[in-house]
Amino acid sequence: MSQLIEIKVPDIGDYSDIPVIEICVKVGDTVKLDDALVTLESDKATMDVPSSVAGIVKEIRVALGDRISEGSVVALVEEVGAGAAVEAAKPAAAPAPAPAPVVTASAPAPAAPVAAAVAIVSPPAPGLALGAATHASPSVRLFARELGVDLSKVPATGPKQRIVKEDVTAFIKGVMSGRAAPAVASGGASLGGGLDLLPWPKVDFAKFGTVEVKPLSRIKKISGQNLARNWVMIPAVTYHEDADITDLEAFRVSLNKENEKSGEKSGVKITMLAFLIKACELGLKKFPEFNSSLDGENGEMRLVLKKYFHIAFAADTPNGLVVPVVKNVDQKSVSQIVVECGELAKKARDGKLGPADMSGACFTISSVGGIGGTYFSPIVNAPEVAILGVNKSVMKPVWNGKEFVPRLILPMSLSADHRVIDGAMATRFNVYVAQLLADMRRALI
Repeated sequence: MSQLIEIKVPDIGDYSDIPVIEICVKVGDTVKLDDALVTLESDKATMDVPSSVAGIVKEIRVALGDRISEGSVVALVEEVGAGAAVEAAKPAAAPAPAPAPVVTASAPAPAAPVAAAVAIVSPPAPGLALGAATHASPSVRLFARELGVDLSKVPATGPKQRIVKEDVTAFIKGVMSGRAAPAVASGGASLGGGLDLLPWPKVDFAKFGTVEVKPLSRIKKISGQNLARNWVMIPAVTYHEDADITDLEAFRVSLNKENEKSGEKSGVKITMLAFLIKACELGLKKFPEFNSSLDGENGEMRLVLKKYFHIAFAADTPNGLVVPVVKNVDQKSVSQIVVECGELAKKARDGKLGPADMSGACFTISSVGGIGGTYFSPIVNAPEVAILGVNKSVMKPVWNGKEFVPRLILPMSLSADHRVIDGAMATRFNVYVAQLLADMRRALI
């Protein structure tokens, strides 16, 4: 027996009064679980509101431009049994699925027949200038990637110069009729970013031997596009430094042993990551350029210096890497940072991080110490201007002026945007953080 279900805006963190920028369905449409119903856009994120049931849209409760918050009803859906019947009934142009609010989305490689039809018309049109931006919802971006369309070439007719699905459709019709130049996506990843790169090579790998095809996880699809953009757009340089953490590690171990002996039942164990976060916070205070972001277009770029200290850390999950943010670390002790990191890491593993948990970072720490390695070059996470990578600490012989003594050394790799941070400043930051880790008493000065 069917019933009408109210579809409400889910938990979206601290955001409220977010404008509706796109309505993805109309009354009578058949939707599946997690299909996008409407798209919202705050000043920091674009997110789809998914259907919590499979069924038929009976009523749309919002209009374009409406401002809504968590708990607002966006639509009424008549619930029906999920499965083949719903799949078969769904219109061909129904919006692409978009689970729980995310900043963006990705998709499999473009559909071969359509992409081929587009590609044979004429050579690719020149790309937009470096730094040019396109504005479209996750569902529209997914729709464009499925058809092999570069959104930077599509004229926008939506509110605030947003590209809507009809713009993509009209563009494709223009290309196929010869009225517009094609926009060939590079393997669905938009790696060119308007740089006029060659199309991604198309290879039939199966003709060389046995292959197995696996889809990328949703997290890897999302992060892949961000990483590709950051790698192309940011002129980053990586600087290496070794930190002697012999005394700090001994102090950390002794603290944890004391907690165990005193019958501490909180389960909180002091981690080296918490000390790293504290040291980096002090580094951001001493070198304010590291706590900044570039803003604006090309020749109108300006530097935004932040007065708050939010530090992100990369967390490995079964589905890929996510980057939760510890807010206001300057107002928290090492013990408090340990607790918050543990809570965020658990939410990450359980797939329960919300947009608010992953936004607002000033600086990121990427630690692979639990795995190993020596040094690496982490990719700066825009709009931040620097990221610190750390590897596994290792005992090394260090000359003290008289003899070699064993010391525990932590390898650090700092990648910085050279437009903001030059080599001298980056090296000074690295050395300062290493000095703090070698003797945290410096933090008291």
